[in-house]
Amino acid sequence: MKRMVLAALAAVLMFLPGLAAAQEQTFQQQAYQQRRQALMRELEAAQKQLAESRGNRVELSARIESVIAQLLEQRAQQLLMSDETSALQQIDSILTASQDNLLAQRDRFAAIGDAARRRSGAVLVVLLRADSSTTTQLLQTATLTVDNVPTESRTYSVAANNALQIGAVDQMYRADVLPTSHTVTLQVSVEGQTLTQTVNVAAAEQSVTYVQFAVRNGQLVPTTWTSRGTTPF
Repeated sequence: MKRMVLAALAAVLMFLPGLAAAQEQTFQQQAYQQRRQALMRELEAAQKQLAESRGNRVELSARIESVIAQLLEQRAQQLLMSDETSALQQIDSILTASQDNLLAQRDRFAAIGDAARRRSGAVLVVLLRADSSTTTQLLQTATLTVDNVPTESRTYSVAANNALQIGAVDQMYRADVLPTSHTVTLQVSVEGQTLTQTVNVAAAEQSVTYVQFAVRNGQLVPTTWTSRGTTPF
């Protein structure tokens, strides 16, 4: 019996080192698996971060390219606007110079015309009078046009009508003119009625040419004559 017990103990003692070695190997495998799984997780996290970094880099590159494109477009527009501004400034300078030349030419022609009229000695005078025999007609307004250019307008008061009715004459126009034909048109409002009369008259050199309009019985009656003196008669 003792022998059997000793044999069993001997067998157990012989098995114990192998069991311990197997347990140690199992622990090592478990530690390896745990470490391997931890490394795999770290690797996956690193790969995920790398992918995110690549995506951010691509997005950042796209934004940079968009900003560069916008800057290039703005620069191109600035260059175009600069060219257009320069062209507009040049056109404005040309127009300003042309306007100045036209004004100078106008003043020159006006001076030449004035000199020619003064040298010719031709003077045109336009008169307006009312028939003193008619006391009921009242003049409201009168508009004079010489050579299709409005030259004078009148508004007559009661006092002015009284003066006209007793023989006063209204000199509506007096100016040096060229010794040529002139068109004189007078429009008068009398008692709410509009009267219009046109006269073509030739102004003579070194003379005063008179055109007189008389309001008579609801009509405008023109009369013309020439005088070489300073008085109309």
